[in-house]
Amino acid sequence: MISSSDLSEEQKAAMAQWAEEGADLSDIQKRLKGELGLNVTYMDARLLVLDLSIEIKVEEEEETDSPDEAQEVQKQEEVAFSGPPEALGGDAPLGEPSANSVEFTTDEVARPGAMASGGITFSDGVKAVWLIDEYGRPGLEPETPGYQPTEADLGEFEKHLRALLQG
Repeated sequence: MISSSDLSEEQKAAMAQWAEEGADLSDIQKRLKGELGLNVTYMDARLLVLDLSIEIKVEEEEETDSPDEAQEVQKQEEVAFSGPPEALGGDAPLGEPSANSVEFTTDEVARPGAMASGGITFSDGVKAVWLIDEYGRPGLEPETPGYQPTEADLGEFEKHLRALLQG
């Protein structure tokens, strides 16, 4: 995995410029490899963007929701992952399974080389193994090679890891 401290100022500026030009995470990942010769995963690219506080521009949808509808959608997304942080131990998935939820499991004994590990089932049903290595870096290995989880699923994954690390 790569961190923002591994990048030069020129590389950081290039990433910010690409985002300013409208590149999404997938584009940034491809350009990091193609233009800068950095072989990074989608998750690495996402974490770099977060570390560098780079804002990805999202195109406005043609149909804009009313404020009440937007708040309702946000509430539904927050409810999609439910479960107290203390439920993170064990092999049982957290929250109630639904078509839009991300389900997590935490291994009782972490995988070799990991501080914590477990499984994740994304909202589209694709499964992956997650881990936090001994340096605190997150990793994600989907069963389907080349799989890219949605932004919403990655957000839920990030919330889960934060809750796990905060105890």
